[in-house]
Amino acid sequence: MTNLNFSRRDFLKLSASGVLGLALSELGIDRALAAPPATQGRATYSGVPLYDAPSFKAKEMHLIGIDQVVNIQAELEGEEGNPFNKAWYKVDDGYTYAGWLQPVETKFQKPIYQIPAEGQLGEISVPMSETRLSPHTNANNGYRLYYGSVHWVKRTVITREEKSIWYEIFDSEIGKSFFVPSYNMRLIPNEELTLLSPDIPESEKLIHVDLSTQLVTAFEGDSMVFSSRCSSGSKGTRTPTGEFLTYHKGPSVHMNNQDEDTKYHYDLPGVPWCSFFTGYGNAFHGTYWHNDYGRPRSHGCVNLPSEDAKWIYRWTRPNVPVGEDYLHLPGEGTRVQIV
Repeated sequence: MTNLNFSRRDFLKLSASGVLGLALSELGIDRALAAPPATQGRATYSGVPLYDAPSFKAKEMHLIGIDQVVNIQAELEGEEGNPFNKAWYKVDDGYTYAGWLQPVETKFQKPIYQIPAEGQLGEISVPMSETRLSPHTNANNGYRLYYGSVHWVKRTVITREEKSIWYEIFDSEIGKSFFVPSYNMRLIPNEELTLLSPDIPESEKLIHVDLSTQLVTAFEGDSMVFSSRCSSGSKGTRTPTGEFLTYHKGPSVHMNNQDEDTKYHYDLPGVPWCSFFTGYGNAFHGTYWHNDYGRPRSHGCVNLPSEDAKWIYRWTRPNVPVGEDYLHLPGEGTRVQIV
């Protein structure tokens, strides 16, 4: 956690005057909070263009297919992709806007054989991983999992005839198990689930969301301790404004709108670090299907990079006990102010 030396009073005054984004840019806060550069990027849709310069007006070289992984050589400033993002990636054979690639890594893991009876959380540590319907390499595919998504591991399975090691994950939304190669998933230790700033009284914690600047900021008393660009709800599914509490939370949620009468369907297993602040499903959560923070594009939630969503999840109350998949405490939680 970083104290950003910027008072809540000054922050709210700038937010109300509409010059918050400019002030934070001049202070360098956006860059100070930037995550370490990734070494790889995954195309989040089919037909991501590569250019010969970091500009949408440059010559288009070719297109990248969805889920294709490219090596990121450098991050640099180019033409504005959304009002708060000029980041571009130099990849192997051109340049592309950073909002189109999910920053990923390939970090293979050693297996862990003893899983607690209540299960253990695990996160995908490679760009993507296919699941199987049984623990065999030639079994039918389940769904595809993406870097940073989080899932409940029920047990370790060793298939001796083919010398493979799997984690069985359980999706409570559909009541079904899938099997993930153990080397593609990092089991999350309990110390990464503890409450951050436990000595700070709940009355002193505040999350402020400014929809005009797509900025989520956390305060402890008068001190800013966290800030991150977000993607709030887009037209037709706006994020609600007002005062809220983070009263129900879960570390891994399968989100979908398959039962809704809409042409924009989504089905997203393992959405990580969900801190809900309404009874209608609005939440802060991690996002693996885009990297375009600074532009409204969600279905009402506040999309964040997964590590930032994890910080919010750990910093807010109620604190979900280890081994629990969901906690619902109406009337409790950390204050959220959305303007």
